[in-house]
Amino acid sequence: MIWETIILALREIRRNVMRSSLTVLGIVIGVAAVITMVTLGSSATVQIQTEISSLGTNMLYMRPGQHMRGTGGIRSKADMFKAEDAEAIAREISGLEAVAPSVFSSMQAIAGNKNWTTFVTGSTNALLEVRDWPLESGRSFTDTEMLSGKAVCILGTTVRNELFGNTDPLGTTIRLQKLSCRVVGVLESKGQSSFGTDQDDFVLIPMRTFQRRIAGNNDVSSMYISANDGISTTEVKASIERLMRERRHITAGKDDDFQVMDMQEIISTLTGTTRILTALLGAVAAVSLLVGGIGIMNIMLVSVTERTREIGIRMAIGALEWEVLMQFLVEAVVLSSFGGLFGIIMGLLASSLGAYLLGLPFILNVEIIVIAFLFSAAVGVVFGFFPARRAASLDPVEALRHE
Repeated sequence: MIWETIILALREIRRNVMRSSLTVLGIVIGVAAVITMVTLGSSATVQIQTEISSLGTNMLYMRPGQHMRGTGGIRSKADMFKAEDAEAIAREISGLEAVAPSVFSSMQAIAGNKNWTTFVTGSTNALLEVRDWPLESGRSFTDTEMLSGKAVCILGTTVRNELFGNTDPLGTTIRLQKLSCRVVGVLESKGQSSFGTDQDDFVLIPMRTFQRRIAGNNDVSSMYISANDGISTTEVKASIERLMRERRHITAGKDDDFQVMDMQEIISTLTGTTRILTALLGAVAAVSLLVGGIGIMNIMLVSVTERTREIGIRMAIGALEWEVLMQFLVEAVVLSSFGGLFGIIMGLLASSLGAYLLGLPFILNVEIIVIAFLFSAAVGVVFGFFPARRAASLDPVEALRHE
């Protein structure tokens, strides 16, 4: 009996193909929008996790100053760190893999008749270790080069490409303002960060070279700190804060004049934010499913009016109320289910295209596909019940008189 009801429903839908297609359009758009928004949101979350993790594993980043409340994120001024601070952290904090003090400045790099404005960072080999950044070619700095402040440098791939193209830069010399540096290595590419900056657009030189021959002081503007595997970065962060408060003579009750950021906390914060935004976008897109459901109810009410005489004939020859109700209810569910299927196809196509255009990985979320389809079918049941109930409650005699 159910199979016959489904056949009757399909026959009626086929008889009004154009009207049926327009009826399910709202469901199609709603399902496609939900799948697209949630899929792209999930892809963005995975991309953020991957890119922040590429900065380094178990990494802490420390810089002077604090974000001031009510000033739009402007940092308060504070004294710079010193190289002795980095040495103290490495000596007194247990569970650390490496500590990389660094200082940087934007300047022009020149090689032959080509020039490129980039960031020049002064640090040690520990920076490559902390940020898990292997060399593509060449070598890192020797101990002698770092201690004596030799004019040597390691290039990011963006700088290499801009200054040398496909030519091997090893052994050549580039000029950073008035400083001539010999290229000893080239780093592997890391690409853009989740904040939109090019991680490969920089030149690394020994920290003492930067301090003596570019900055003219012994300041350290930031530190990259890596904890050993299995060591809690939260505990390491607390230990560093206690040590730095002591070294910077910050008394009890006073705010820190430095900031220690845990990359795991940043990942959790950003991914939590993207998940909330994804849920909000999915909820907004789901509203169109409700609109599509209202459209189905509207068309089914029209259909009941148009087929009143047909309903009267069926009931006159022995059809029961529940059989008439099931016929119209199945029609509504079939319409919404077709809309759900086409919506899934459109949603997958749109999300894959969106991921390609935005440079995101395509993450297939089977759970949201199943939920979207079941929700579309449920819309058919909910919004189809009232028209079906109205058809089943018609008086056969009155229905037969209907023209």
